[in-house]
Amino acid sequence: MQSTMVEALNQALALELERDERVVLLGQDIGPNGGVFRVTDQLQKRFGERRVFDTPLSESAIIGSSVGMAAYGLRPVAEIQFAGFLFLSMSQLVTQAARMRFRSAGAFGCPLVVRSPFGGGVRTPELHPDSLEGVFLQTPGIKVVLPSSPYDAKGLLASAIDDPDPVIFLEHMKLYRSFRQEVPEERYTLPLGQANVVREGSDASVIAYGAMVTVALEAAKQIEERSGKSVEVIDLRTIWPLDEATITASVEKTGRAVIVHEAPRAGGIGAELTAIINERCLYSLLKPVERVTGYDVPYPVPGHEDFYVPNVARVTDALERALAD
Repeated sequence: MQSTMVEALNQALALELERDERVVLLGQDIGPNGGVFRVTDQLQKRFGERRVFDTPLSESAIIGSSVGMAAYGLRPVAEIQFAGFLFLSMSQLVTQAARMRFRSAGAFGCPLVVRSPFGGGVRTPELHPDSLEGVFLQTPGIKVVLPSSPYDAKGLLASAIDDPDPVIFLEHMKLYRSFRQEVPEERYTLPLGQANVVREGSDASVIAYGAMVTVALEAAKQIEERSGKSVEVIDLRTIWPLDEATITASVEKTGRAVIVHEAPRAGGIGAELTAIINERCLYSLLKPVERVTGYDVPYPVPGHEDFYVPNVARVTDALERALAD
């Protein structure tokens, strides 16, 4: 069936609630209202108030309660309305959920999924669009998933709920209803830590995730039309674990790499990928690795976000530098 990302996520949650009585959903306004973006629409009506329930507006309480439920055998899926407010639950996430397996010497896990919208391009106020994936990349014990399409969102969410350890599942707001895609009605999973080559090429590699995959694909298309150069585009799908094998194979083939993400530049996923490429592909590189990112400032007010979020022109400029003789 043709589905938006919101519809695909709703289908995934319904299937998990059906197949596993341990799965519970919690968060502010996710019950009768179906969540701020309606991802949980009709799920409380269908599965009852014991499986899908509203919480007070307290991010620390939502995540703290979820850690306790996970430790006692449930599979909580918590919704934080906007990723910028994850800061209010950092202690529960970083000092409790992420360390459960390490602290118990592997005896206990914390099968918790935290869903949260993020991302620019929809003119939201402060702390709503912030990209925090780099913060969680620096948090051992937590997996970080950022789907770029409805199909991926459904399969990756099912895998995240299956996972025995905590998963941060970041959903780009601009992708929620921007396009439809064929999505199977039945349950399926996509492995965490496995990237997807969404466009094959031989002259340069672009590595992206979330909404930046669409930007990268358009830039690759324009470069091919202008110069005939063939650009490969890799969708990471998860930034931790990282699919180093796919990244390495692509850059060893093309000799050129451009990394695109919306989060700030310093110490981010682009810096980590650049280090990996330099460590593993140094003798294959024909040009320095290019990074196209957000800037090292707080996310700007809505009127200025077009200057902040990477666009097709910035990615094509980076590709032209990488492809220059």
